[in-house]
Amino acid sequence: MSDRIDHRLDTKLVLPFGERITVPTVLSYRTDDPFAVHLIFHADTEHTTAWAFDRDLLSRGLRRPCGPGDVYIWPAGMGSDAELHLVLSPLQGTARLVAPLPVLAQWLDRTYALVPAGQETDGWDVDAELSLLLHGAT
Repeated sequence: MSDRIDHRLDTKLVLPFGERITVPTVLSYRTDDPFAVHLIFHADTEHTTAWAFDRDLLSRGLRRPCGPGDVYIWPAGMGSDAELHLVLSPLQGTARLVAPLPVLAQWLDRTYALVPAGQETDGWDVDAELSLLLHGAT
């Protein structure tokens, strides 16, 4: 059984000259993938784009710039107007998005209430997981 915490919010795609376009986004956290957070972007088409990255990276990014790979995050501003900037760099380009930091922080706190830091592997059957990894699904 998987518990999940989803939250819908509007992120802003930042265009090269500073214009911002609203992108409906769903934040998703699932206990069957406890180390990751998922962002599902819904553009004005029937297609969605999803990104998954380390939950602890998002937590660190709420406080200071971080991100060694294809996700780079930094906070800006203070109080209820604070924003979180996310630069996502897939192979074919880069997207810079901005989201309300207090909303992200509140949602992230809920994920840590569901699965506290350091307890992500509690309840996992390590032998079964290794068997799936080494031998494939049966």
